[in-house]
Amino acid sequence: MKILHIIHSVNPVVGGPIEGIKQLARAKALLGWEIEVACLDSPDSPWLKDFELKVHALGPAYLSYGYSPRFVPWLKAHCREYRFVVVNGIWQYGSFAAWRVLRKAAVPYFVFTHGMLDPWFKKNYPLKHLKKWLYWPWAEYRVLRDATAVLFTCMEEKILARRSFWLYRCNEAVVSYGTSGWKGDADAQRHCFLEKFPALNGKRLFLFLGRIHEKKGGDLLFEAFHRTIVEHPDLELHLVMAGPDDNAFARNLKKTAHDLKIEDRITWTGMLEGDEKWGAFQAAEVFVLPSHQENFGISVAEALSASVPVLISNKVNIWREIEQEEAGFVKNDDAEGTYHLLKQWLALNSGERNEKRKNARACFLQYFEISSAAKSLIKVYSDSLFDKGHHIDWEA
Repeated sequence: MKILHIIHSVNPVVGGPIEGIKQLARAKALLGWEIEVACLDSPDSPWLKDFELKVHALGPAYLSYGYSPRFVPWLKAHCREYRFVVVNGIWQYGSFAAWRVLRKAAVPYFVFTHGMLDPWFKKNYPLKHLKKWLYWPWAEYRVLRDATAVLFTCMEEKILARRSFWLYRCNEAVVSYGTSGWKGDADAQRHCFLEKFPALNGKRLFLFLGRIHEKKGGDLLFEAFHRTIVEHPDLELHLVMAGPDDNAFARNLKKTAHDLKIEDRITWTGMLEGDEKWGAFQAAEVFVLPSHQENFGISVAEALSASVPVLISNKVNIWREIEQEEAGFVKNDDAEGTYHLLKQWLALNSGERNEKRKNARACFLQYFEISSAAKSLIKVYSDSLFDKGHHIDWEA
């Protein structure tokens, strides 16, 4: 079974979708599936060298839209080599070009929107939303309308997507999503992380791990962390900001930390991978993500897999599962809500914190473990293709 995933870039810096593809590909490989990736990266992009799947780099892409003259000819020549195609993301050239080719070639395709239809973007970027309206009717609307199915990683995402554009029609399907999660030697990983950041030894670590972007609520976290330090000056509280921080928003956050006089309580690690990343989870007391918009949150699932409770906003679309399984706390995505997340956590005694850690791991295994997610996705593929009249030999 040979499947093609289309994505704008396989650069790990861009966030969760490419990590999701890699995780699902590993699980599907055990079932005899062969996953390939087509992207619009330049063939000489350094991150291609260590990419673990077979990748067709069809860039370089031009402008923010990501136009590449090589993409359509390549897809026309090769699309029939795959049983079906999965398009990851919208609003860039890859999705529209895939629609142009695949509908004419009668090759079934699925679309993961990865939260890109969340009305948060309409509210916070009205000019960009107006620009999107200019090509929504003749581009992305058709991409979604003609897909075998449009895939959402939870019910919340599906409901929110309907509120972005009034001209909206597609075959919706909710699938489980997940990650293989933590593996390895926890003590060795913790040592690996603390060896690189020795000043963190003995501190009570609050961990943020992900893209440093305004939608992640970093400004809310800094304000809440400042209030918490003022109220608990005797506690060795420390905030770890793990993620690519060479951008304007990160620089503004660093200025905020300086203005609040909390810069000595914050460590910026840059992007962490491998044992250093898992060591950060193992060293952390709790994971924090007060995001304004989060489709799924691979890092949230990773934290749970490592038995790390999570403090998240109710704009992280898997918040219901977290709350139901008591794997952390959930509040509004505002300054007061974020402050109360930290306050609630610090009010727990050691026994209650340990119970949250057990709940975190159990929540991961029940909802977000990758093999269950892969089986859910395969069922949706199968049912959707059958409904559309495509016969697929799943053992082939």
